[in-house]
Amino acid sequence: MGEQITDTRMRRPVITARAAATFEPVGRSVATARAFVRDTLQGWGYADIVDDAVVLTSELVTNAVVHAGTAADVLCLRTDGGVRISVADRYPEREIPLQSTGPAMVHPDREGGRGLLLCGALAARWGVEYTTAQKHVWFHLDLPERPAGTRSAGPALPVDALPVTDARVRVAVIQIDRGGCVTSWNEDSQELFGYDPEQVVGKPLTDFAAWPHTPGTGTGIVEALLLSRWEGSYGIRGADGRVVPVYASHLRVRDADGEASTVCLLVRDHERAILQSPQRPPATDGVAPAEGRPADPFEVFIGSPAPDDLDGLLQRTVERARDMLDGDAAYLLLATDDETELEVRASTGLPSARQRFARVPVEAGSGRYGSARMPAVHEDLTAVPGAVPLLAGTGMRSVVTVPLKVEGRLTGSLGVAAESAARYTNEEALRLQFAADRIALAVERARLTELEKLRRGSLSFLVEASDLLAGTLDRDQTLALMAQMTVPTLATWCAVYTVADQASEPELSYVLHEDEDRIDGLKTLLMKVDPPEPVPTPGARVWTAPSDAAHDAALRTSLRSLGLEESARPSKGPGATLATASAVGGETVVLPLVARNRVIGMLTLGKPTEEHFRQEILELAEDLSRRAALALDNARLYSERTAISQSLQRSLLPPELPDIPGVEAEVIYRAAGEGNEVGGDFYDLFPIRDGAYGFAIGDVCGTGPEAAAVTGLARHALRLLAREGFGGPAVLERLNAAILDEGARSRFLTLLYGELWPQSDGSALLKVVCAGHPLPLRLRQDGTVEPAAEPQPLLGVMDDLELYEQTVTLDPGDVLLCVTDGVTERREGTRMLGDDGLTDVLTTCTGLTAGAVAARVLRAVERFAAEPASDDMAILALRVPEVPAA
Repeated sequence: MGEQITDTRMRRPVITARAAATFEPVGRSVATARAFVRDTLQGWGYADIVDDAVVLTSELVTNAVVHAGTAADVLCLRTDGGVRISVADRYPEREIPLQSTGPAMVHPDREGGRGLLLCGALAARWGVEYTTAQKHVWFHLDLPERPAGTRSAGPALPVDALPVTDARVRVAVIQIDRGGCVTSWNEDSQELFGYDPEQVVGKPLTDFAAWPHTPGTGTGIVEALLLSRWEGSYGIRGADGRVVPVYASHLRVRDADGEASTVCLLVRDHERAILQSPQRPPATDGVAPAEGRPADPFEVFIGSPAPDDLDGLLQRTVERARDMLDGDAAYLLLATDDETELEVRASTGLPSARQRFARVPVEAGSGRYGSARMPAVHEDLTAVPGAVPLLAGTGMRSVVTVPLKVEGRLTGSLGVAAESAARYTNEEALRLQFAADRIALAVERARLTELEKLRRGSLSFLVEASDLLAGTLDRDQTLALMAQMTVPTLATWCAVYTVADQASEPELSYVLHEDEDRIDGLKTLLMKVDPPEPVPTPGARVWTAPSDAAHDAALRTSLRSLGLEESARPSKGPGATLATASAVGGETVVLPLVARNRVIGMLTLGKPTEEHFRQEILELAEDLSRRAALALDNARLYSERTAISQSLQRSLLPPELPDIPGVEAEVIYRAAGEGNEVGGDFYDLFPIRDGAYGFAIGDVCGTGPEAAAVTGLARHALRLLAREGFGGPAVLERLNAAILDEGARSRFLTLLYGELWPQSDGSALLKVVCAGHPLPLRLRQDGTVEPAAEPQPLLGVMDDLELYEQTVTLDPGDVLLCVTDGVTERREGTRMLGDDGLTDVLTTCTGLTAGAVAARVLRAVERFAAEPASDDMAILALRVPEVPAA
């Protein structure tokens, strides 16, 4: 009978998460390592074993950085059954432990070796591993079973001290997949925000979340959804367009298939006590007494570790201040650069979406209570209406405010408020001032860091904006770029007004909203309110007309929905939906567009319901408006001059071609240069007298407006002289004299001029003069091509010209092709189409109509080279149709 073998090897644990950090060999590293382990395990949800893990880590890191004098590497591994933590030092020489007959007990008061004793007492498993360069001491802590029962509890409170909620508490449960899209939307979510599940499932949460976040700084909603746990306040845009302030608790989970998602629990912000986790008191691990120094007051107030972004630091500050004074709300304001205004940057217990970035003056009145530079206590705000404008309509009765100062300079203000009167005295003001003094420097450092990030981003933004604006001279495209650069980077919506001249009213030229569905409603609203006044004063000014009109329209809409008579209220202002009213219900500012000391328009920026602009964003918008104004004015000037140029150039083109009995005529003209419709090449075909027609095709030296001026002179002179009865040579000789009379403005001119008489036998008689122009080509019915004239001197060079005309008869089926040198001198590298190439093309045109001949020649020229033509080009084709057989 064989011996049964049993595999006693343990199943290898599955590692589900990993966190590692290295700590320098200094005394403060011990406390930092404790905080690292504590926060790591708290983030993993292993609060039950945090204390044991922190104690063991503290001892092992102390051995490494204090006794061994090397850096310590801490590695935390999360497994399905617990946590394994390893601490490694880098001591190059060590004593190899020898096997002994009995355990050598270490005295409890001795520092060396105490960590291993603690590992044996607290850890489920532990061990020491040696390598050539390191020593690893590791321990494993099993997760305790979680029996049903109370895990944490607070003290019993009187009823009047309990948090206030609605009669029916609703908790929205929303599940978000790894892509940020909603996958689950419960009934309470529908009741709180007004959306049916079909309206939101499959859409990104960012479509509905109003995140209190400045672009480029802080933690955004996308980052928050990737954290293992997150709690805080933000807003959800309801179906009616209004923002519902909520307090949320996020937990990131994974299903059985390993797919990650985030479960979001949300309640109304004033019901935050339902979800808010109790704040963990600052750790007192005994390091401070051991090192002989008191605890840092900043860490005592804020907690450890402090947030690394300004928004997080300010939010934690107001929450700690509210808890410290047992208040119902708290807020923190930061001073602007000129220290004349304070800007709300964080609040708790207040509608944060409405208060964020609202501004109040530093000096609001005489006396200590009217200045933010001094502590102040208001026992009852109802007795002094308007004393604290930020708290108007919030139900707060008493408030204590203290300044934040750095080196005697005001940097901000911190306030705590309560719903009951006479809650605070000077004693609370002293306590709050003590805390404010501890955090002022840290807040100022974080503010400057954020400001540096914002300014660096602003420079990038302005450089990119300048490149885009400089890349176009089209007015409509410039307007579109202005709006697209501001939305949604600087504002939720934007409108651009333009002013044609000082006597004109501003005209609404472009409207853009981050939600495309609201553009039409916003445009309708703005079209029905008076535009802002075009004031050249620099800087942003508040414009209340859109908000007032939208609120009035929303009120009337609500009255109609309640069945009240519309005639009961004055009928003024445009109709608007509630969504449009919400879109323009926040702060609206107007920035003048000033270029060349003239107001050419206004840039209007807006926020949704009761939101405000921060000062840095307004300064960036002002910089953008200056660049945009110059670009818009350049586009306007270019458009005006182009329109004038094109209008004048069109006047140089001949009117419609006349119908010549018995002769087909076709002209194709292409001007070189952007925006040119006519240049140095020109053509004309006109009746001279009964039965006689004149035709001409010429080329003035050069292109553009200068050449076009000589073009106009030549074309009109030809018509006038021909109709006066002069023959071809006399017409050209007089035109030559007129060109020479222009003096320095004169240009050389090559010209082919001819007169045509249709004959009764179906042929056509032509008399032509070719003054320095490419020779006309005659295509016979048999496919042969030959010149139809002889070369003679060009015009604009010599005073005395002796020109002569030549007679040509076009038989039925013959074609006369006249072109400018833009056709024959078409180049591709060293190749040129030339006279021979044109002759080859014309040879293939036997039997084609005049229009088909001209089109084939143009196609051959275009295909000869890939680059666009650099010279003007004119093609004139005359064909005598074949006489139909009897």
